[in-house]
Amino acid sequence: THTLQIIHAATERSQSHRRFFASGTFLYTVGDAENISKASVCRSVRTVYLSLKRLLNVFVTFPGHKAIRTIKHAFYGIAGFPNVIGALDCTHVRIKCPSGPHEADFVNRKSVHSINVQRISDADCIITNVEAKWPGSVHDSRIFRASSLYQQLARGEFSGVLLGDKGYPCLPYLLTPYQEPQTEGQHCYNIAHARTRGRIEMAFGLIKSRFQCLKHLRVTPPRACDIVVACVVLHNIACLRRERQPRIVEEEDWGNEAVLEENETGRLIRDTYANNYFA
Repeated sequence: THTLQIIHAATERSQSHRRFFASGTFLYTVGDAENISKASVCRSVRTVYLSLKRLLNVFVTFPGHKAIRTIKHAFYGIAGFPNVIGALDCTHVRIKCPSGPHEADFVNRKSVHSINVQRISDADCIITNVEAKWPGSVHDSRIFRASSLYQQLARGEFSGVLLGDKGYPCLPYLLTPYQEPQTEGQHCYNIAHARTRGRIEMAFGLIKSRFQCLKHLRVTPPRACDIVVACVVLHNIACLRRERQPRIVEEEDWGNEAVLEENETGRLIRDTYANNYFA
């Protein structure tokens, strides 16, 4: 109830923020549509996204609000992949060209200015972890290694594994696909891995469908990061309320470079999965 009061207080002042989040319309266009100044629109939008950002730890928690057994069971039901507690990936959100000496840091592999956002989802496309603070030039694996969640996983604080793509190293708590599968078990493992990990791509699509502003945030990098977090919070609220899902936007392929690094223990655990569950 207190949380709902905070959301209501943040959003009742003006409806201009809704037009901005839902359509991604320029702030001055939003102001013209509602006959208010651009400065007023900026203040309204900022009030909303900062209020939502303060609710991050309420609505975004790893591995989720459900019991780990329930989370694993839901993932297992997708393609028979056991012991999964999250699907991991990064996505780029376009921003305007930032000023200052660090402009080049925000240019990604497609020569587009962006922030690179790490997210983890459960089997229901609810986001359970978000890292929105990195320039577009930073590799996915570096973002993961710099996160507090990486340290928690390395210490064995969670029972289960994440699924990540070829842009991550294979670790005891982060399983990736075989780049060159040799056996039937490895091929079947890759198929199940792709289907199960697909939940995070589905979550990305839902978020970008709900919040068209994420197609291109024409704001400074710090504000872009705050807006992304606000959209994640709103997305999770929509999922928890079982609101109607929009048509999913296909996630753009940002050409993630494969990580050649191999962790021996991670590789052995992956082989165990392939041999015991998919052979």
